[in-house]
Amino acid sequence: MLVGVPDAVDDDDLAAEQLHALASRAQARGLRIAYEPLAWGRFANTYAHAWRIVRRADHPALGLCLDSFHVLSRGENPAGIRVIPGAKVFHLQLADAPRLNMDVVEWSRHHRLFPGLGSFDLTGFVGHVLATGYDGPLSLEVFNDVYRQADPRYAAIDGMRSLLALQEAAGASAAPAVRERLQLGGLPPAPSLAGHVFTELAVDAASGPVVARTLTALGFAHTGQHRSKPVQLWEQGRARLLLNYAPQRTVTPGTATICALAVESADPVGSTRRAERLLAPVLPRLRQPEEAELTSVAAPDGTAVFLVRTGAESESWLQDFVSTGAETSGAGRIADTDHVSLTDSVDDFDESTLFYRAVLGLHAGQTTEIAAPFGLIRSRAATDPAGRVRITLSTAPLRRGDWAPAIPSPQHVAFSTDDAIASAKAVRALGAPILKIPDNYFADLDARLAPPADLLAALRENSILYDRDEQGAYLHFYTEMLGSRVFFAVVQRIDGYAGYGDPSAPVRMAAHRERRLIALRDTSSPRGDERHEYSLAHLTALSLSPPELVDAAAEAGYRYVGLRLTRVTPQEPHYPLATDPALMRTTKVRLAATGIEVLDIELARISPDEDPKDFLRFLEAGAELGARHVITQLPDPDRARKTDRFARLCELARPLGLTVDLEFPSWTETPDLREAVRVLRGADQPNAGILVDLLHFARSGSSVADLRQLPAEWFHFVHVCDAPPGVPTTNEGLIHTARFERLVPGEGGIDVHGILAALPPGLPYALEIPERRWSPRWAERSMPACHSRPPVTFSTRSAPCQSPELSRSAEWARIASASAGRPVKCSNATAAW
Repeated sequence: MLVGVPDAVDDDDLAAEQLHALASRAQARGLRIAYEPLAWGRFANTYAHAWRIVRRADHPALGLCLDSFHVLSRGENPAGIRVIPGAKVFHLQLADAPRLNMDVVEWSRHHRLFPGLGSFDLTGFVGHVLATGYDGPLSLEVFNDVYRQADPRYAAIDGMRSLLALQEAAGASAAPAVRERLQLGGLPPAPSLAGHVFTELAVDAASGPVVARTLTALGFAHTGQHRSKPVQLWEQGRARLLLNYAPQRTVTPGTATICALAVESADPVGSTRRAERLLAPVLPRLRQPEEAELTSVAAPDGTAVFLVRTGAESESWLQDFVSTGAETSGAGRIADTDHVSLTDSVDDFDESTLFYRAVLGLHAGQTTEIAAPFGLIRSRAATDPAGRVRITLSTAPLRRGDWAPAIPSPQHVAFSTDDAIASAKAVRALGAPILKIPDNYFADLDARLAPPADLLAALRENSILYDRDEQGAYLHFYTEMLGSRVFFAVVQRIDGYAGYGDPSAPVRMAAHRERRLIALRDTSSPRGDERHEYSLAHLTALSLSPPELVDAAAEAGYRYVGLRLTRVTPQEPHYPLATDPALMRTTKVRLAATGIEVLDIELARISPDEDPKDFLRFLEAGAELGARHVITQLPDPDRARKTDRFARLCELARPLGLTVDLEFPSWTETPDLREAVRVLRGADQPNAGILVDLLHFARSGSSVADLRQLPAEWFHFVHVCDAPPGVPTTNEGLIHTARFERLVPGEGGIDVHGILAALPPGLPYALEIPERRWSPRWAERSMPACHSRPPVTFSTRSAPCQSPELSRSAEWARIASASAGRPVKCSNATAAW
């Protein structure tokens, strides 16, 4: 029973009388009443006041309900609970919470956390309650917006894990009688950890050599090759990395990903038993009979965590690697692994923190927030008591895109050194791609911390970031992004510095973003590269919602989708991602689950009556989805006006990392390539581009020769399709063909190969082929286009389709993908070494 009505009266005697009457009625029915004071109650809002009323009522069926939030949020000293007889504490509710300066009701209803994840001393609170003799259950009452939306199975696992860890912590300092009541015998103690053993990166034929070159430049040597698996061992000092080329992993082409990490445990078997007792799943692992028996458990984000003991004995995991003969020179002055940094979704952030805290016994520090190029990044470090194992976790609570296009969930491994300046000089000489830090950072550093002039000069010269606190100092430098996700750091801790250089994190993220944008521009269209990524345009299956389209693209093996955020005709479906938080969240969940990326959003159609500012939320939604490009059309006869508005749209999109790509349907006032070129030249914006849609290009009579003469940087992707040879003579006919009669490439009369050959090589191909008579028979009719193409293999990246429409879309997507000449590879679940 909780009491908090606004018209309550301040009369303890009356409250006691009424509670006595209520308890009598409850007792007659075999029930008891637990009186719970609320922190925001008008009069009885403390446990001490509630206890006075309960004691005055003096009824055996009336007791207290103690809620940790209502006690600790008010700053009450819970030690007074010890004077309450345990028999009168009927119920105990537990919740943690961060310290927030806000209304206590809102704090309670939206920001409670599982025990161990907030700022409350729940161990002490539970200890005081148990000292009363309370022998009832430990109950969770956690109101949290993220938990409410999570899968209840995972929430239940996290809740039980938090209670087991809390029970262990409370029992550690409790009297023997209390320890016996808690029944702690089933949970092995947290392991004593001696440090990081290795970090494993999942790589492929594209990303692996890039990572290997960088490791070589950092002074690492490829010292071992696994006996039975395509896994390389790289070493320098006590720092070790494994590069796993196993083809069955789910790795975005050209991307490296941290898929596993190992920590040194004094008792790996006991550590594994503890992990299992805390509901962490043990991962299956294939091994040959002569290979070491290693056990790993799955972290919430899927990272495999190995608990190992490394030594010279024959059973050491190092014996599984055959020496390459290479020796580590130590040229990079790297000694060990300092920490590993992982990025979680906001849904998994607390779950991961709890996992590392409970399973490995790490201490979770306070959550910090830092400014990133697209909003706030929330970060938290977990460290063992001796400071030998450090793991940092980050999330974007309100994502507005990534750091830059194609940088999803960045990760890094930080190595320790005893001289960061000497290390930076050495690895730069070896060719390491050190991240350039802008000069204005060092001017600001001089104003804030005023390091000695010679130190400041060395930091500036070598692009080294610096932080200092009352314990010591921290020097750290970084490599550029290796692909789209992973980078390395080298750090030096001086004296007792225990942080991670958070004040300089925004500078580092901005520098990474700038370099990534430059890299994308430099490599997006390399001449002579015939490799193409494929995207499924939304108009192809506009009846599918964005989440369904993502699943269809994933099943067919696409890398990208294009999403239609605005309605062009009153008859077509509308998916208001910019204004529908639930749809946005579901779409982002499917993107994260499948690995599909958003290539473009459409359609910013700027008529004479529209202001580019009206599209700002549309652009922000695109950035939140991680899109790279925005499709726009300009149905405006006034060239000066539409050029100005196009330029303004580009200016709005540029800070969000978006290009604006002008499409020229032949029935609009920007009807062909030449008019589009005039607009681009007049706007003169660095993020402006032209979208060539093969249908619009052919129907407008645009020239392939003109296309060849245009700057390569103007083109970011292309809409691919075919169409009947006959050209309609009316705008209505042109529109009808565009919406309902496009064909698979090779079935119509468009010079598909000629137009594509005139474009820069390497552009993503977005298949935009809507068909009015959507049916499985239409998909079968497209099969001949595949006969001379590479074979199509079904992808297993996503769950089976849940609806006939989705199944038809996925089947068509396979066909269209194959007809464009792309073999669709099978993708299986990640399995660490």
